[in-house]
Amino acid sequence: MKKYLLELTVFICWAVVMIFEVVGSRVIWPYLWTSIIVWTSIIWVILWSLSLWYYLWGKIADKKATKKWLSMIIFYGVIFMFITYVLKDFLLIFLQNSIRDLRINSVISSIILFAPVSIYLWIVSPYAVKLKIKNLETSWESVWNLYAISTLWSIFWTFISGFYLIPIMWTNNILVLLMLLLLIVSFFLSIKWLLYFRLFFLLIITSSFFFNHTIKELNAKNNFFDIDTSYNRVWIGEYTLNWEKIKKMWINNEWSSAMSLTWTWLVFDYTRFYDLLSYFNPDFQKTLMIWWAGYSYPKHYLEKYKWKKIDVVEIDPELTEIAKQHFNLKENENLKIIHEDGRAYLNTTKEKYDIILWDAFKSHYSLPYQLTTKEAIEKMYNILDSDWTVIVNVISAIEWDSWEFLRAEYKTYKEIFPQVFLFTVQKKDSPNLQNLVLVATKSNKNFDFKSENKKIQSYLDNLRTKKIDDDIAILTDDYAPVDYYISKTIGD
Repeated sequence: MKKYLLELTVFICWAVVMIFEVVGSRVIWPYLWTSIIVWTSIIWVILWSLSLWYYLWGKIADKKATKKWLSMIIFYGVIFMFITYVLKDFLLIFLQNSIRDLRINSVISSIILFAPVSIYLWIVSPYAVKLKIKNLETSWESVWNLYAISTLWSIFWTFISGFYLIPIMWTNNILVLLMLLLLIVSFFLSIKWLLYFRLFFLLIITSSFFFNHTIKELNAKNNFFDIDTSYNRVWIGEYTLNWEKIKKMWINNEWSSAMSLTWTWLVFDYTRFYDLLSYFNPDFQKTLMIWWAGYSYPKHYLEKYKWKKIDVVEIDPELTEIAKQHFNLKENENLKIIHEDGRAYLNTTKEKYDIILWDAFKSHYSLPYQLTTKEAIEKMYNILDSDWTVIVNVISAIEWDSWEFLRAEYKTYKEIFPQVFLFTVQKKDSPNLQNLVLVATKSNKNFDFKSENKKIQSYLDNLRTKKIDDDIAILTDDYAPVDYYISKTIGD
């Protein structure tokens, strides 16, 4: 093993840095959300770290290389990873409350949390190469062989971390495991250097496993759950709202679903507006709903419209299991659950529906742009039977200069559907950021927006009658600057 110690060091460090960068996205998402802006920041930090690594390597290349110094470099990487592990939540909460601009926030967060670790771990490879080279005749062959194998190893561990480690392990535990691996390598390279200090560090890091487990057990006793799925970080807890006890689900730090523990009514105001389906299409029989993490409206639908069918498309199968375990989702012959991306389902389904309900826009900060485009809306139009309706939840303001997304989405629906209406969930003329319900129908019927049902009438009264500007390009698969529009709204 000693003969191949340097190769093993490089392989492990490259694997660790790739896993760390993939896991890093899960560290940031609960606070800065999943968007092209966050991914751009993380990739930028990786490239910036590589650039700084080239500079630092140029500075130390002519100095004497020893295994002791390599051990020290790796241990510094452990120290910075431990700082990330301890401070990440405090830092991200602080920056979230201090900096409203998502672009600036994501860049600063990525630099502080990921750059120091990446720089030290990138240095390991060339340093090990220098130790490995015996003579100039074999130097280039040694370099390129080591880099080639290390790159392949990194690719392998990138897949492993994204496909297996994150879904089965808690994020904090993955970070602890990475630190332990680096510490072990550091010990193999040099036992005596700062022995007692590194042993103390090893004790602290090992204790973190048990600390994480204890915290998880205490949270569970208090009905609070912190769950990593393949797609999301999910928090579940019980709270009191207006003297009523409710169970809430956060997905990536946003309130996504809720269930009353006292009554069967819908907690979110905007979800009640989906009952407008009975006004626009009283004779509906089959409904498609895309993305419903806690399944609150599908449960309401099955209870209220007992003989109607509903298909629910939810990309994350673990959210469905969470809904069964924590939100009283039960099997029902009228409920069909499809675990697939919403756009992928639209592209391939042969089913026909009377109503399509969308709640893929639950997050104001991270919208799946592929569901907002003309091409996606055309798919919806085509799977609707004649004169039927789409009802969409959108989060936006209606007066700010930076409400481009709503204007673009409204115009895109108008491009496809003959009639499109907008309902505000708060006061009709409120300029504040709020849930808005967009209704697009294939029908040419003249609706009078009158109903004998008082609840339905209260929703119809929130019809937005003021003209919506159309001085903006429609959204297409080729041009959909959704994240850019949203980031401007966040900055406001």
